[in-house]
Amino acid sequence: MKILLLGCEGQVGWELQRSLAPLGEVLALSSRSTEYCGDLANLQGLAATVAAFAPEVIVNAAAYTAVDKAQSEPDQARLLNADAVDVLARAAAERGALLVHYSTDYVFPGDGLQPWSETDAVAPLNTYGQTKLDGERAIQAAGCAHLILRTSWVYAARGNNFAKTMLRLAGERESLGVIDDQHGAPTGAELIADVTAQAIVATRRTPALSGLYHLAAAGETTWCDYARFVLAHAQALGANLKIGPQQITALTTDAYPTPARRPANSRLDTRKLQAAFALTLPDWRQGVARMLTEIHGK
Repeated sequence: MKILLLGCEGQVGWELQRSLAPLGEVLALSSRSTEYCGDLANLQGLAATVAAFAPEVIVNAAAYTAVDKAQSEPDQARLLNADAVDVLARAAAERGALLVHYSTDYVFPGDGLQPWSETDAVAPLNTYGQTKLDGERAIQAAGCAHLILRTSWVYAARGNNFAKTMLRLAGERESLGVIDDQHGAPTGAELIADVTAQAIVATRRTPALSGLYHLAAAGETTWCDYARFVLAHAQALGANLKIGPQQITALTTDAYPTPARRPANSRLDTRKLQAAFALTLPDWRQGVARMLTEIHGK
């Protein structure tokens, strides 16, 4: 199996290099790749890459992800999150390839208390969410075999993430305030990559599995309780922090105004994914605890 991976240096893309390797020949590209074009901003180059490499599977882990910046750069966000995806989808349809693409809970209005299902009405709160939705629709319109995986609160041990920021601040400050009225499930890039590999194998075997799915760790939390878990677990691992979880104050979203509105409800219903691919998604605490064990001492 020939697999084209775009965005190989991102959080999910880095883990995909590992999870996809046993499936076949993987051409892993970043925006800086030279022999083949991996730059989503170069639409002609992307089409030429697909034509030249002739993959059976295209995995797009690249995107414009600067949520606040997208408010002032809508054209750039649309180019990477929608126009480039349209090119990939059309190329996949032409050659009968499977396209795997990652989307977000930001396609929803972010209200209510129930986890969002794949059939719920979409209504993005911000430009980023709208461009990601446009990308989803481009794939569906192209008619290619596809797996659109909506996820949320993605983190990885590699690079910067919320947990590392909390640990750094807890080592510098006497108190912390963290938002406590946004709900979701921290989802590890490693989990996303492993599920992706299993879903590709299953969908290649059973094409009827092609479609839209929600992928997130089990359970739910708030950013505030997430931070408290991080500090408590880090302390148990022997981290030298100035403050513990009890010194974190719960704040409302209004305390941190941002250019792009954030959803209060980022919960995702993953029952369709788990049933289709015979998966059991672990509780979010398991992945975060493992990440903290990995990064502690680095």
